[in-house]
Amino acid sequence: MPGRADGAGVVLKSVERIELNCTLEDPPERLDAFIAARVPDLTRSAVHRLIESKRVTVDGETAKPSLKLKGGERIAVEIPPPIPATPSAEEIPLDILYEDGDLIVLNKPSGMSVHPGAGTHGGTVVNALLAHCDDLSGIGGEMRPGIVHRIDKDTTGVIVVAKNDRSHQGLSHQFKEHTIKRVYLALVFGSPRTDTGRIESPIGRHPVDRKKMSGSARRGKHAVTHWKVIDRFGPVSVLELRLETGRTHQIRVHLSEAGFPLLGDPVYGGTGRLSGVKDTKLRSLIRDLGRQALHARLLGFVHPRTGDYLEFSAPVPEDMQRVLDYLRSRAEVS
Repeated sequence: MPGRADGAGVVLKSVERIELNCTLEDPPERLDAFIAARVPDLTRSAVHRLIESKRVTVDGETAKPSLKLKGGERIAVEIPPPIPATPSAEEIPLDILYEDGDLIVLNKPSGMSVHPGAGTHGGTVVNALLAHCDDLSGIGGEMRPGIVHRIDKDTTGVIVVAKNDRSHQGLSHQFKEHTIKRVYLALVFGSPRTDTGRIESPIGRHPVDRKKMSGSARRGKHAVTHWKVIDRFGPVSVLELRLETGRTHQIRVHLSEAGFPLLGDPVYGGTGRLSGVKDTKLRSLIRDLGRQALHARLLGFVHPRTGDYLEFSAPVPEDMQRVLDYLRSRAEVS
């Protein structure tokens, strides 16, 4: 494909390689911020992954995301091609809600990580998709092909995965602009005083326990969660939550720090409250969850190719449904 330049100094040679010119008129700026501002289809996190995988060069040399550009530099960004199926593909059943040539929407079960990572090398959504699809978008990196967003290993529900780079860029842009509709169902300890509310607090790595997140981190990222009470059953409430942002463990952190931890959450206080439940049957059902009672019930977005708005929902998983059924049956008796 022949080169093309626009007024921003962007020269696009192909879908795999982008060249940027930092002019002397451009204000001093970090490398990652410079790229993200001029290639809107790449999220800041995607830029970081490309830099860390040495797919970004400045005047022919690899650099760090924090490099301060002074003007006159030539930046080359290489976007990896779609990653073909590899030996890491695993024949794992998938609950497919929708699929076309651009994307696939899944209902993820509990106990399944979205992608391989530290201590998790197989049995993930990515492993299953590599067996199901011919290829996936390469922008997410070798360990996260096609992955646009994540939900926790033990959280169930709807996720969307990109099959090609165009879809990955289009969906990532919607997540970045907070235009994706994400609705969760949660079972929590306690009963909020009001029927609706909004929680806003920055979320970052916990200062002491680095495996946890915190809503009082000094360098936390802006996070907003909207909630609505669906049902109240004495010590347990059913909440519907809508994410305005999508930080790691956002719902779990926000609800815990508001005094309403998720049932079964072993990290954010959901098991410590179990001893206060007097109903032995309910206590047993909560203990049997073995995970946080959180379900990504609905996901809505604009299809990156057709422009149509699509919305998908997943039924409440059996373990959470058993708790709900018991709570409702007990309420009818009383």
